[in-house]
Amino acid sequence: MERVIDAPVDTVFDVLSNPQRHQKLDGSGFIRGVEHADRIQQVGDVFTMNMDGPHMGGEYKTDNHVTGYAKDKLLAWQTAPAGTEPPGWEWVWELESQGPDATLVRHTYEWSKVTDKDLLQQVKFPLVSADQLEDTLGRLAAETTG
Repeated sequence: MERVIDAPVDTVFDVLSNPQRHQKLDGSGFIRGVEHADRIQQVGDVFTMNMDGPHMGGEYKTDNHVTGYAKDKLLAWQTAPAGTEPPGWEWVWELESQGPDATLVRHTYEWSKVTDKDLLQQVKFPLVSADQLEDTLGRLAAETTG
């Protein structure tokens, strides 16, 4: 999913690299708040979110392991149930400046590496729909241009 957002690339990156702002961006409605999170600054950082969804039987926590980081260009993380290793899905944000006041944002939800058969039965990937990803981009546009 991609969209041009009418905001400078550093503004968009600033919002995305702050997990405190992710609940407002979440088009899926699963994020309930931040359990523990500092600003994302490098690969290897981990932030923990409070979540809620029927696919996990209600409330749960996720650890998000940062797998990609390039200032004003890339953020990526693999999500796992708190205290476990990531089972294979990843969120990727790629940013390309389109001038001083516009940024092309590419948002990818990659789940093809999930191999745990029990998890695949429980969660029914893709858990987040294309419409929800599009909604997330709309929310990002509102957060960066408002």
